Amino acid sequence: MRAIAITIGLLCISNVFMTFAWYAHLKELINKPWFIAVLVSWGIAFFEYTFQVPANRIGFTALNVAQLKILQEVITLSVFVPFAIFYLKEPLKLDYLWAALCILAAVYFVFRGKLAGA
Repeated sequence: MRAIAITIGLLCISNVFMTFAWYAHLKELINKPWFIAVLVSWGIAFFEYTFQVPANRIGFTALNVAQLKILQEVITLSVFVPFAIFYLKEPLKLDYLWAALCILAAVYFVFRGKLAGA
């Protein structure tokens, strides 16, 4: 259980960096050439990878690859929605709820063996 908790923590940090690398340039560098945004994003992505790679290595000791991927998607949505609302000033949409329910279903299917004790 400790490996999973560490994995979740590292993936949360990783996703904050990833979300900024992928989307912050849309607000902060919109008037700059695209290659400047690429260079800045690559710089941010370096830090994303310094958390993501250890997270997946640690997580793989307790979870399979499909479980790691679905966990990543849950965390991605959990980080992205507040980022979109508070940082990019996007309106809160009911579509976020539907997306979350779809991912919740994915979590069930990927983890159901683990939940049943298999």
